[in-house]
This record gives sequence, C-alpha cells and structure tokens, in this order.
Amino acid sequence: MDKIVSLCKRRGFVFQSSEIYGGLGSCWDYGPLGVLLKNNVKQAWWKSVVQERRDMVGQDSAILMHPRTWEASGHIATFHDPLVDDKKTNERFRADHFLAEVVAEGRAGNMPKTVKGGNKEFLDELIRTVEALTIEGLLKDKEKTEWAFGGLQGASGGELTQPRNFNLMFKTFMGPVEDTAAVIYMRPETAQGIFVNFKNVVNATRRKPPFGIAQIGKSFRNEITPGNFTFRTREFEQMEIEYFCPPDQAPKFFDEWGEARWNWYLNLGIDADKLRRRFQEAAELAHYSAACCDIEYRFPFGWSELEGCANRTDYDLKQHAEFSGKDLTFFDEESKTHYTPYVIEPSAGADRATLAFLVDAYHEEDLGKDGKEDIRVVLRLHHSLAPYQVAVLPLSRKPELGGPAQQILDRLSRKWRVDYDETASIGKRYRRQDEIGTPFCLTVDFDSLNDKQVTIRERDSMSQVRLPISEVEAWLTERLGPKAADLTESDVFG
Repeated sequence: MDKIVSLCKRRGFVFQSSEIYGGLGSCWDYGPLGVLLKNNVKQAWWKSVVQERRDMVGQDSAILMHPRTWEASGHIATFHDPLVDDKKTNERFRADHFLAEVVAEGRAGNMPKTVKGGNKEFLDELIRTVEALTIEGLLKDKEKTEWAFGGLQGASGGELTQPRNFNLMFKTFMGPVEDTAAVIYMRPETAQGIFVNFKNVVNATRRKPPFGIAQIGKSFRNEITPGNFTFRTREFEQMEIEYFCPPDQAPKFFDEWGEARWNWYLNLGIDADKLRRRFQEAAELAHYSAACCDIEYRFPFGWSELEGCANRTDYDLKQHAEFSGKDLTFFDEESKTHYTPYVIEPSAGADRATLAFLVDAYHEEDLGKDGKEDIRVVLRLHHSLAPYQVAVLPLSRKPELGGPAQQILDRLSRKWRVDYDETASIGKRYRRQDEIGTPFCLTVDFDSLNDKQVTIRERDSMSQVRLPISEVEAWLTERLGPKAADLTESDVFG
C-alpha cells in the first residue's frame, strides 16, 4: 500500500489535506490526475446505471436536510458504532474492529481462540462475527462483554473501558443561534434524499415501479477509526441507486442488480481473482434489510467492501410517510390498489472504487539487463478510466516539432483526454505516462516533418507502430472509441 500512496502523491493523484499545516487525519485532496480518474469512475457508473437504461433517472439532493429526516430513517436513534477507550492514553477504538484485531494477533486476553499460522478463513469468519455484535447486545449480556473484553489491553498496556454507543453523524447548527432548535446534521448517506423525493420524481417524470433514482454525492460519518488511505474517511462520496419495485418483484431485481454491479467492475478491468461476493448473514443485516450482498475486493490490507446491494423492503418509505404525514404509496392503475414499493439499493463508494481501480492497475516490471535492476511502474487502467487516454510527445522542444504536435493535440482533444509533454528525454516521458496510466503515447519526431507520420507507443506491451497522421484518428477510435453508431433502417424497422 505504501507504493500506491507514494505514487499518488508523486504523480498528483491524491494529496494529504491541509498538508502545509501538518495535515488533517484521514482527509485527502484529489490532485490533477486524481480528480480526472475519480470523475471518470463516476461517469462510467452514471453511464452504466442511468444513461444506458430506460428505467433510471437521476437527482442531486441537498447535503443538509430537515432533522426529522434522520429521526424517520433511524439514524439519530441507531446510527452508532461501539466505542472503547484506552484509559492510559485516551486513544479511542471501534470495539468490534479492535476485538477482531487483537484476536488475529494472538493477544486476546481470556478468549479461547486466536489466529495462528495465517488461518485466513478463521479470521474472516471471526471478523464477520465480531462486526455483527451490537452494543445493545453486549450491554444486555454482561457475561458476553466480559468474555469479549476481559483482560484486553490497548497497545500501551492500558486498561480498556467497557464499550458504549457513539453516534456517527456530524452535528452542526443552522442559522446564527447555536441552540437545540437549530441543530442540523451533515447527511451520513445520500439515500434519504432520494426517499423523501420519491413522490416528486414520480409526479414529475410520470414513472411507475419498477424504476430507480441514481445519485452521486458527498456524505459524512464521524468514523471512530478511519484509515487505509482513502478507503475509510469521514468525508466521502457515494454512488447510490434506490430502485423502487412491487414487493413481489424485489427478489428478482435484487439478483439482477447484484449481477449488473458485479459485471461493471469486471468490464472495467478489475481482476476477477481479487473480487468476491458475500451474502450477509442474518445477524449482520441492517434493521431495515431483508437481504444484502457485498461485493468485496482484496486490497493490500485485506478483503474489504466495495459495494453493497441491499433489499431495504418498504422500511424507508413507510418511515417517512409516518413521520411526515404524507402519502408515499403508489397507486397501481391496473389493480386499482395502493402499495408501498420495496427498494433495492446498490450502494457504492466513489473513493473506494477509485482506490480499487488504482490498486488493481498497479504493476511493476523489471526491464533490467545484465543483472542491473530497472523497474518500470505501470498503471494498467482501463482506457475509459485513465486520466489521459493519449499523450502527445514532440521528440524535442524545437518549434518545428512543437507546432505540428500542438496541432495534433488540439485535434485529438476534441474526442479524447490528451496530455502534452515536451520536457525531459523521450524515455523518461514514456515512463511518466506509464505511471499515470496513459494507454497511448504519440511521438512527433524530425522524420515526421518529411514523411508526415508519427509513432504511437502502446502502454502495456510497449510496442510501437508508425502511422500516417491522416490515419491516427481512425486508429485511436478503433481502440478507444467512441465509435459511430452507424444506425441503419434495418436496425430500426427490420
């Protein structure tokens, strides 16, 4: 993971937030290349779930919502993580994660089992079991609490407090007066903004179930122990879908969306051996969920969730109907009945997905000869995600090459994301483009002035081809798209 973090800073993917002031823990800024990559991930998601489907629409709801929203959703009452303190250092830990960690490391106090010899299956099962513990359950069962935490110590050797609830929502105040009447929350998820607009969208778009609403937006959770670079942060961006359907069709759409989201990652180049699906057990399910399937990726720090697909039943719409006093049912014209739709929710993190694509694309190759090491770092990003799809590289900075190179840059930039670099040797510039994931480098050299041809180098194989300038655009279109639709009469009318 250290190599990924180093690359991200060196090449401008991700910077520590407020770095000149010493940084702010687990807060990150996306640099010039990072914002391109992340935007490409979001655009690929939107294209897949909205643009290419007939049953989806989009929206962008406010970060600040009426406080009653969070009462109805259950976040004020139940959106907690278990917290323990090290009495010696005052460090705070998420109790379930801490417990799994100490068991894995074999320092589990009076617990009967520890992980030895890399027993990964046992560790995975243990973590799932521990994460399913609720603070309410622990506090009700004193014996279980003592079994779980008795004798445990923090890294300092200090005694730990008993676990207690910690609400994860960020609280602030609306208006000039800081009193209880002005309390408002930074949204911990984008989903509720969709639920409260269900009737608005139905009326405005004349949609009827099954249909879905997609949204990309920032959310905020006051995580006890954020970490693993951009994977778990207090400010993050979600890509969420709420798909409304008749209750009896929910199992079908749960399966269909789970498959569609799984294939999205594979189609964008994620290694299938590093991806898995895991159905949550009953004890793990959220209180509103009838079923949930997690798509997990094997990061350098272990298997972790990329996306969850949940059957949220009719919980959310019924809760908001009760708390608002508004009718959020749907009237079916055919059956002449009102019903509350069930909701299938594929929920992904834009930051986690971006990190997964980065990690998966990172490769090192030793190109050294005669015993000399020469490591080439290459990001094998899918061409639709790469920050730049083409780099135009004049062999030298002389004006006679720069002029034609700039003309090519201007032309290609109409269709693709194109970088331009005329600094340093051509070999170093190739290596830089390899590190940032650019699929093709186009070099204008002195021969180009005579034969009107350029050299195109492919990132992964490093193979090169010489092409007339007049053929470059067609050659790149064949490999990068977008290709013309070529719609014919027979396509439409048969």
